Amino acid sequence: MHAQEWVQHLPARAAFDAAKMAKIDCFRSERLLVGLNCLEPGQAQPVHAHAGADKFYFVVSGKARFVVGGKASEASAGDLILAPSGVPHGVETALERTVVLVGIAPAPGPR
Repeated sequence: MHAQEWVQHLPARAAFDAAKMAKIDCFRSERLLVGLNCLEPGQAQPVHAHAGADKFYFVVSGKARFVVGGKASEASAGDLILAPSGVPHGVETALERTVVLVGIAPAPGPR
C-alpha cells in the first residue's frame, strides 16, 4: 500500500451495482480486512458468521436493517454494529442507498 492510500475518503470510494451489493476492499492483510459494502435500496447481505474473527459495520451514509444474533435493528449514518466471532450477522435490507464500512479481524481468506 502506498502512503497516499493510508488516508482514504470513504464516500469517494463508494461504488454501487444495481444487481447486488458491491464490495470494495480498502485494506487487506493477513490480520485485517477493511472494506466498503455499498447497497442500493432493497439489497441485502445474507446472514452469516465468521469463526475465529470479529466483525464490525459502521454506517457511513444511508439507512439499513441489520441482523446480529437473530435480532434485527435499524441503523443509520454514524451507527456502529458489532458482531463477535461466531455470532450470525448480515444486512436484512437497505432502506436507502447505504455505504457501510466493514472491518474483520483476522481477515478471511482471499475472495
